Amino acid sequence: MTPATFYDAVGGHTTFVRLVDRFYEGVADDDVLRPMYPEQDLGPAKERLTLFLEQYWGGPTTYSQTRGHPRLRMRHAPFKVNPEARDRWLAHMREAVTSLGLAPLHESQLWDYLERAAFSLINTFEE
Repeated sequence: MTPATFYDAVGGHTTFVRLVDRFYEGVADDDVLRPMYPEQDLGPAKERLTLFLEQYWGGPTTYSQTRGHPRLRMRHAPFKVNPEARDRWLAHMREAVTSLGLAPLHESQLWDYLERAAFSLINTFEE
């Protein structure tokens, strides 16, 4: 039987937790990205990203139930998201995606979305 959603096909909750945990390992020591996360503990940010990605890919709708519409550009507006921040975000996310060992088609689909999302969130070209 074919899984109903991308979320199911890639392993569900466990896979998205692994992705986000690995991503934030890189963010924790990144001097450009880390200041964008006001909480001392990255736990709340991890939870938000996990819930968002799970919902986007066909998993539980907990993100919208608890936080409303994602409004990614609005939520990122207070932060300086320039090309350098985008590139660092993508570098950490590339490492995280690769670490999952997904089937090539799934990895390509996930990466395509993440790359487009990162480019769409640029809100300044200032250094």
